[in-house]
Amino acid sequence: MDAASGWPTFVISNHDIARSYDRYGDGERNDQIAKLMAALYLTLRGTPIMYYGEEIGMKTTPPTRKEDVKDPIGRTGWPEEKGRDGERTPMQWDSSDNAGFSKGTPWLPVPPTYKTHNVADESKDSNSVLEFYKTVLKLRHKNRALLDGNYTTLNESDANVFSYLRVYKDRGVVVTLNMSDTPQNVKLELKGKGVASAKSLLATGKSGAKGDEVSLEPYGVFIGELRK
Repeated sequence: MDAASGWPTFVISNHDIARSYDRYGDGERNDQIAKLMAALYLTLRGTPIMYYGEEIGMKTTPPTRKEDVKDPIGRTGWPEEKGRDGERTPMQWDSSDNAGFSKGTPWLPVPPTYKTHNVADESKDSNSVLEFYKTVLKLRHKNRALLDGNYTTLNESDANVFSYLRVYKDRGVVVTLNMSDTPQNVKLELKGKGVASAKSLLATGKSGAKGDEVSLEPYGVFIGELRK
């Protein structure tokens, strides 16, 4: 079987590398970029694998003292190599002691970001990273095109916007992602594929579509259902 006919697997973080929140974030719009990456790997054709904490925007928090290091790699390589403890800190459930992870002393310390990024607080905020993940996952499991549809790239020459179609039988979804820090407008030329427009299923901020023209805010996301 050639690679093109296989079934892909998408991973943007794991326990051995710095978290995606830090690797892809720009330091200013990290939450927005975290949503962008969620929209990407949860709507591509294939199986997404989510590392715990991605869904709330957990960041890498390396140890600051050698005596706090648990990872053998960090103990051996300190201070040039601090090991992998930074991406393995306890799950941040709420803003209580130890982020609600344990009433005892956790193996690794809880980062200070548990006060701003935790499940309990983000569940109450409709604009949070967690609620965005929930929305995309719900959409994925309700829409057969996102589960089993084929994949077709659109506007391949656009250096800023990544766009593609997912189509299953008579159902189709278009995904348009602004990978840049500036607003973008893109014409998807859907009419050439027998489609007149895309009705919004999910969009971030001021992103939206009119016919087959999509406007995207910086790091914006637009997911639309195709209409003939």
